[in-house]
Amino acid sequence: MAIVVGSDYRRIVVGCLFAGPALMVAADAGARLALDGIQVPVGVVTGVVGGPYFLSLMRRRRSMGEL
Repeated sequence: MAIVVGSDYRRIVVGCLFAGPALMVAADAGARLALDGIQVPVGVVTGVVGGPYFLSLMRRRRSMGEL
């Protein structure tokens, strides 16, 4: 989030207040539309999207020597 709004914590908090719910609404819509007639739990969708992103962040940190 800091890349988008800068390093001011007040802006980061406001950005997260809008980005978090927007991500959950998008994941819910994706879960409802993923398979015809079958609803996938929203936690599965966020895990599928967030898992690889989290692993890429960990890999990047390790290469910088901070992990």
